[in-house]
Amino acid sequence: METISVTHQSAHYNSERKTSLFSKFMDWSDAQQGNRLLWLGVILSFHGCILTPLAVMAVLLAGTNLTLFMITIVAMGISLVSNLAAMPTKITIPLFALSIVMDLVVIGFALAHGLDISSTYV
Repeated sequence: METISVTHQSAHYNSERKTSLFSKFMDWSDAQQGNRLLWLGVILSFHGCILTPLAVMAVLLAGTNLTLFMITIVAMGISLVSNLAAMPTKITIPLFALSIVMDLVVIGFALAHGLDISSTYV
């Protein structure tokens, strides 16, 4: 009787896993947990003092579109509620980025509609 011998050859493949930009952003925002109070101040002051008033002003000057006005208020509410609920930074920072995009889209729509500055009282 013959002996059957089987040889195995193993191949080693070096594959590098590429991480997406989104996962890098999520990892970075998770690492910012130690600076949570700093982010709370930055988010609330940037949204409440700069971005939301600009977006509301653009909407009002473009003709007071209620839909754009409500989107602006919802964007501010997203940032405000997530921070006042003491959510971790892996949630608040992406929501802040989303709300910035929402406000910029509203400003873009208002500019596309046309700022009617001539009808305002000076």
